[in-house]
Amino acid sequence: MSDAEMQDAARHLIALAKRHAEMIATAESCTGGLIAATLTAIDGSSAAVDGGFVTYSNAAKMAMLGVDPALLAEFGAVSEPVARAMAEGALRHAPEATITVAVTGIAGPGGGSPEKPVGLVHLACAAEKHPTLHRRKIFDGDRHQVRRATVLEAFALIEDMMARNDQEFGSP
Repeated sequence: MSDAEMQDAARHLIALAKRHAEMIATAESCTGGLIAATLTAIDGSSAAVDGGFVTYSNAAKMAMLGVDPALLAEFGAVSEPVARAMAEGALRHAPEATITVAVTGIAGPGGGSPEKPVGLVHLACAAEKHPTLHRRKIFDGDRHQVRRATVLEAFALIEDMMARNDQEFGSP
């Protein structure tokens, strides 16, 4: 996947968020801000992006997003409960956000285990109007490919949440 592919996907998501009057915030671990950077590279993104949290360490997840230390201790940073807590924490802490996406994973090349292999990413999307969505993915490739695939999957998850809003509340 190319940077042009990521830019096209970001352009599409920004346009969709504007049409839906949604403000996006990100909570990123394994992508280190790449989701927010890709979105904000698009002209006019300030009408659809509230901000982003780069919470690479567990301490940052707790301090910036309010992730419960017990979740981190029980499940580890790369887990569904932590991804959900990150997304929900971003929704609480980003002042204008109506929809958030969180990602936590193992981009590699090291750090994997049989239970949590390199390429494993947990993504979560929270919104004011619906229960938090979660996806577990295992992406192939090197560190850069895993991070890029995570960005594209995060965009798709946000779109899915916006589609749920349409189904319940009607298209804007």
